[in-house]
Amino acid sequence: MSDVRLTTAGGVFSQRIREQWNEQLGRRIDILAAGCGRGAPLELEQIDARVTGVDEDRPALRAATVARPDLDSWSLGDLRSVPLMPRSYDVVCVEFLLERIPHAELVLDRMVNGLRPGGLLLIRMRDRKSAYGFLDRKVPFRGLLWRWLAPKDAIGPLPAIYEPVTSREGVHSYCMMRGLMIAEDHALISGLVRLGPHGGLVAGVCRTVSRLLGGRLAPDHDEIALVVRKPQHHFARLI
Repeated sequence: MSDVRLTTAGGVFSQRIREQWNEQLGRRIDILAAGCGRGAPLELEQIDARVTGVDEDRPALRAATVARPDLDSWSLGDLRSVPLMPRSYDVVCVEFLLERIPHAELVLDRMVNGLRPGGLLLIRMRDRKSAYGFLDRKVPFRGLLWRWLAPKDAIGPLPAIYEPVTSREGVHSYCMMRGLMIAEDHALISGLVRLGPHGGLVAGVCRTVSRLLGGRLAPDHDEIALVVRKPQHHFARLI
């Protein structure tokens, strides 16, 4: 696990995507951007790539999806049934999606099923076991607080469901059960409320909550970012 940093995983993911493209010896790579209404555009300069986006069908997410310059096509709807062909993608990038949807593990299974052998699964999510994640799903009047604490142009607040897979232990267990190999695991600070105009106040509240709960919730990060690889060999347990 990396040290906690005031940063995002965008640079790491961009580099891993570039490395994946280089391994294809010039062949175009196919990328699935899951959570395209909330994620940032991918940095794909000088990479031959086709990017497909999927997300829930919500007005704010639809507007953000339409505005993304990196998407070649996209589909919004129930993520348990949006079209995803098996073994069709070299990279699946799941950004800030799993913590805000029900049936998260089922949806993640569909994403993994869409990966080709040897493909990369890039996951960014809020950590259920962080103090920030606890507050995100438990604090009352969440909508009012978001409008006060978050930057004015931020999308949200989106649902805060946080099923068990949305924690470090949860996603590590998921990958182990499905024969996926975790290559990198980063703990980061990227929450819009944490980085907003009242970020110092939010950080202090996170530390207080962590102390009150006996240190069971991490106060020093809100995001987990993982680089996961689907094995090449056909003996692994693959979805």
